[in-house]
Amino acid sequence: MHVIDSRKTPFTFDSVERGAGLAAALKLSRADIIATVAASNLRGRGGAGFPTATKWNLAAAARVKNEGDHKYVVCNADEGEPGTFKDRVLLSDYAELVFEGMTIAARAIGAPRGIVYLRGEYLYLRPHLETVLRHRREAGLLGSDIGGIAGFVFDIEIRMGSGAYVCGEETALIESLEGQRGEPRNRPPFPVDTGFLGQPTVVNNVETLAAVTAIFANGPDAFRLLGSAKSAGFKLFSVSGDCTAPGVYEFPLGITVRHLLEQVGGQDAKAVQVGGASGVCLPAAQFSRRIAFEDVGTGGSIIVFGPHRDMLAVARNFMEFFVEESCGQCTPCRIGNVKILEGIERLERGECSTAYLKELRALGETMQLASKCGLGQSSPNAFLSIMDHFQDEVLGRTPSLAGGER
Repeated sequence: MHVIDSRKTPFTFDSVERGAGLAAALKLSRADIIATVAASNLRGRGGAGFPTATKWNLAAAARVKNEGDHKYVVCNADEGEPGTFKDRVLLSDYAELVFEGMTIAARAIGAPRGIVYLRGEYLYLRPHLETVLRHRREAGLLGSDIGGIAGFVFDIEIRMGSGAYVCGEETALIESLEGQRGEPRNRPPFPVDTGFLGQPTVVNNVETLAAVTAIFANGPDAFRLLGSAKSAGFKLFSVSGDCTAPGVYEFPLGITVRHLLEQVGGQDAKAVQVGGASGVCLPAAQFSRRIAFEDVGTGGSIIVFGPHRDMLAVARNFMEFFVEESCGQCTPCRIGNVKILEGIERLERGECSTAYLKELRALGETMQLASKCGLGQSSPNAFLSIMDHFQDEVLGRTPSLAGGER
């Protein structure tokens, strides 16, 4: 992992002492644990950016439905976004920090059970994770009376996903955990009130949980000093594509796209896809924009496109992915992705009129508003942003558009 911090602050996952975060958290009351997370301004690292403390507070206040039921902490390790591989690094090299974060969350909301929903393609990581869990049980860090606190019971199990991209959405993930088809639920109710098996459930991303551990180990003030007022802390970025030094990087949130490209050897890029296939494509003219929740948000994927890349081919590649991965539950996503892909293919053949292209753009905007879950709401993003910023390149290959509509 590459550690590059413009403020020279040694607040990285590698700097976190194993066990220190959990030990510090267990000295606090449940309310004070949540207050500490709130003081850090931590927002979810999976992409949505929902305030972590708010989610935990809602789950802590929720009641189980029946006597004998209990709450759950779920780690979303279904890392399926194209161009994203940061969680794999955390699970490989920093699993203890993730499990500590789950344990802290469990203490905060009163949950005796935790589940890691592990991406199906990461099956090879399971023996390593099971070994780490076994060592934690042997050390008294999982099981009964954790940290010497009478009645604090918590343990973690691993469940495997089956390769469905849509199960990265928390309610589809919960449906999958329950043995159902992985399809998003209508919301409300939200998982913090009605989640796994109908009980209050916190679902956090791998990186979010590791960041919780870092916050308790090094202090919320140190975490909040990094980043911006609305996007506190450091963030992992999976950098791939046309650059000389791809990999996983730790940067403070608020870094500009240009600064990031300088660090990874991608200064000659003509475009950068921020946020994976569901993110936005930025042209060189916008490389001064900041990667932060208040500007260009991301779950961590940064894909660099060099001067030789065909941006219409990039759009087609992303749309082929979404056509394959749509669960088909709602019409805007099920049909809309197919229609946009058909339009891209017509553009490539020079058979797309200006009127039809305008309709495709309107379709994409409708999908963003009308789709049931984040998949359909974000799948048109790459196509629309490429049409916005690379229109001359796209239209230049379609002579039929140069003279008006066919």
